[in-house]
Amino acid sequence: MAEDKQKKGKHEKQPEAVAEKPQQPEKKLDSKSLFSNAYPAKVEELAGRTGVRGELLYVRCRVLEGRDTSKVLTRNVKGPVRVGDVLMLRETESEARRIGKGGSNK
Repeated sequence: MAEDKQKKGKHEKQPEAVAEKPQQPEKKLDSKSLFSNAYPAKVEELAGRTGVRGELLYVRCRVLEGRDTSKVLTRNVKGPVRVGDVLMLRETESEARRIGKGGSNK
C-alpha cells in the first residue's frame, strides 16, 4: 500500500513554479501633462460649409465653461457635427473666418 501511494505521487502533476515579476507601484498619470486645457462649447447653429472643397463646417457655438462663459464663437470644424454636439476648444479668444478659394478678391 505504501508503494501505491508513492506511485500515485509520481504520476500526479506537481504545480509548476512560476517566477513572479516584482510588482511596481502604479504610476498616477497627471492629466496636465497629457492634455492641454480645453473648454466645452455647445454647437448652436450650422452656418454652412467652407473650405476649398467644402470639407469644413462653419458653426456657431456657445462656450459653456472658462473665462469666456456664454460667449458665442464661430469656428471651422472638420468632421461630422450636429446641433447640440459639444466641442472642446483649446482657446476661446479668436473667431474663425470662412475659408474659400484663393486668387480672386471680388
